[in-house]
Amino acid sequence: METTRLNKYIAECGVCSRREADKLIEAGKVTVNGKVAGMGVKVSDGDVVVCQGKTLSSKNDKVVLAYYKPLGITCTEKDRFAEKTLKDAFDYPIRVTYAGRLDKETEGLLLMTNDGELINRLMRGSNEHEKEYYVKVTTELKSDFKDKMEAGVFLSELNRKTKPCRVEIIGPYTFRIIITQGLNRQIRRMCAELGYKVNALQRTRVANIELGKLRPGTFRRIAGEELEELYAIVDE
Repeated sequence: METTRLNKYIAECGVCSRREADKLIEAGKVTVNGKVAGMGVKVSDGDVVVCQGKTLSSKNDKVVLAYYKPLGITCTEKDRFAEKTLKDAFDYPIRVTYAGRLDKETEGLLLMTNDGELINRLMRGSNEHEKEYYVKVTTELKSDFKDKMEAGVFLSELNRKTKPCRVEIIGPYTFRIIITQGLNRQIRRMCAELGYKVNALQRTRVANIELGKLRPGTFRRIAGEELEELYAIVDE
């Protein structure tokens, strides 16, 4: 069975650098199969490695979660200016990170995974994976709003035009939008360019994964056919 030096294994699991892993090992904060690990130890995928109280997932064990990010949570692990970060709000036995962030004022579906390749493919703009949002604005939508949004909107702050998208008007102040880009605060900027201010923004779908009945702060593990379909989509 192939073995790997413990510090490299910890780094490959995305916890920290090898140098930082050495410090954790020296401090006695890493155990292997229930025993405090020493420097130079080698491990395999069959070993249970616990670092600072959290069981690490093998780099070959891919985990994908659907998480409902609540309002007020900043998508970052370290930010001394943030009132509450994702690290404060979300806890899972193994290290996972987000695939496509949501800003502090936006709630809804956030995919969390330890699969770096999946993150890269989901965030690569050229792949054009669909993301669906529910949006509420503060003033009544005009009759030409849908056509203008779907045709693409020039964002003066970013000096670029958005790609065509799909919009469904739900009510006088609400609509659904499906985009295939991930520009910074894209939907808020699009609405602002047309004279509207977003009052509420919720992401309800990424690719084939839907928010469904999840409540703020809860999550579910994606598995089976749903997970297979997600990987098939990103592999296209």
